[in-house]
Amino acid sequence: MNDDVRNIVLGVIAAGVSAALGWVARTYLYKRRLRRKQGFFGLPDNSESLLVVNRNAGGPEFTVMRYDVFALLELAALIKDCNAHAQILPHDTARQGFGERTEFCVGGPASNRRMAAHLSSLLPGVRVNVDAEPGPDRGSFLVGQEHYRMDSGREEYALLARLTAERSQNTRPVFLFCGQSAITNQATTRYLARNHERLSRKYGDTSFVLLLKVINSQAYGPDVVELVADVTRAARTPQPVAAPRSGHRAS
Repeated sequence: MNDDVRNIVLGVIAAGVSAALGWVARTYLYKRRLRRKQGFFGLPDNSESLLVVNRNAGGPEFTVMRYDVFALLELAALIKDCNAHAQILPHDTARQGFGERTEFCVGGPASNRRMAAHLSSLLPGVRVNVDAEPGPDRGSFLVGQEHYRMDSGREEYALLARLTAERSQNTRPVFLFCGQSAITNQATTRYLARNHERLSRKYGDTSFVLLLKVINSQAYGPDVVELVADVTRAARTPQPVAAPRSGHRAS
């Protein structure tokens, strides 16, 4: 074998080794990212999850708003990327505990009984105005002592939460997407889809509650979202009980 042939053979071998090492490295990085993503969402391979869907508060019982359907599609893509499966349940048929399967609950308490139950038991520091009559406080959030009122189509708020059951062996998380309107529900799911890697690095598998602001949804749809604050402590601290009024009358 002359030098030219030997150099060619060595070059081919080197290229093959480099390609193999590159493939191994890419596979390793892909699997590491997948495992981190699966851990954050509580979705190992072939696991089951729940998508709890609300209803159109102003329509028939089983009507779902267009933007809420889009929110479910965003979540379905995340679940599929984790090699997991999803079961869709209407909010008023999901009568079960949580922690055994990852749950994604979409919609405010006015249109989602399951969300109302989660807020009451898991986030006692949050109050949502569910009055049906129009008014300046309709749909507003009270988180701790702070009020967040909506300006429909201009400034609207939403809560994104990842919560796990305390003192329980069932550790699969429940994700809450509680917006002041249907389009803010979708904006919240989209925010999670875009930022789950950053959130995973920051919070790991712990609970968190984020307050988001959706800017000018009438022009930009669900795409322009700002993080207002991490409100985990305030949301999980029970609201103070109002002191009862005295029944005594002046003599």
